[in-house]
Parts: sequence; C-alpha cells; structure tokens
Amino acid sequence: MRISIREWKKSDAGELAAALNNKKILDNLRDGIPYPYTEKDAEEFIFSTLGAEKDSQYSRAITADGKVIGSVGVFRKDNIHRRTAEIGYYIAEEYWGLGIMTEVVRKICGYVFENTDIIRIFAEPFSYNTASCRVLEKAGFEFEGTLRKNAEKNGKILDMKMYSLIKKSPMSPASKAAGSIQTFSGGPNP
Repeated sequence: MRISIREWKKSDAGELAAALNNKKILDNLRDGIPYPYTEKDAEEFIFSTLGAEKDSQYSRAITADGKVIGSVGVFRKDNIHRRTAEIGYYIAEEYWGLGIMTEVVRKICGYVFENTDIIRIFAEPFSYNTASCRVLEKAGFEFEGTLRKNAEKNGKILDMKMYSLIKKSPMSPASKAAGSIQTFSGGPNP
C-alpha cells in the first residue's frame, strides 16, 4: 500500500465524505463536524482549507494508493503563541492499527519544522483515546499532563491529555522526517 500526504483537491470531496462519515471517528474529534458527514460538508471543508491564509495551516489529505482515507492538519496559533501550532488528524476506520497515522504525524511535523518558524506542535486528545495517545508517543511527542475536566463531548465532561513535540536541532527525528513528506510505504507494524 502506497501512502501519501498531499494538498487537498476539490475532487476529493466524495472520498473524504466516505472516510469521515463514521460516528466512531467523530466521537474522537472536536464538535462542529456534522453527522452524517455529506459530500457537501466535505466540499465546504476543502474550500475553506484551500482558501486559508498562507502559513496559518498545513492541512493535507492522506491517501492510500491514491484514494483519500483521512486528513492531517497543523494549525498555527496567534498572538504570543504564533510559533506554536496544534495538530489534528483522523483516518478511515478500516486503516486503524496499521501504523499509518504515526508515520503521517512524523512526516507532517518534520515538514512544518523544516519549512516554517514553528517551534512547538501540540495535541490534546481525549484521555480515553488511547490509540491517538499512542500515535503521538510513537511519533516522538512528550506527554505534558492531563487537562482535567477540559471538554464536554456527547454530554460528558472529559479529561484531555496534552502532548507536544519541540523543534530540535537539524539532526532530530522530527527534522529528519521532513525529507520525504509526500510518500511513504504503509502497512502493518512489524
């Protein structure tokens, strides 16, 4: 299986809708994404992403053998946090557990560190989302702490975890990953 990270195209809407129209995925994301997730919703997302202010976000489609299977984005913060960014991601359920997202996170973070002035990328997964926490840990993020009672999702008050990856010297694993962001092989973990 050939996995790629690439810019969004307007023609990706149908495949994006198919990948994201899953309650299990949406239960692990922030509110604001409708369910069911339609092709029109996907078109609006892609239009918004393509029209975003330069250097404000690095949002990419994740593809498997050319088919859109998910999304990854790094979103710059502002004001005193302008050199910090938040990462978010999801992948179609049929691709869970194959090690794809760990590699995607490594690649996009490497790319951002190599090509921008961002020095810190963070993520705030729900504490119950152990799979997402594991992706971050395997991608080199450090656990910074638990944000107690930090969110309300589906009528429940939830803890979140704070993870971060700090830009290091040019020889750091995050920096080395930048070289081949476009394509890598994906499949089961060894």
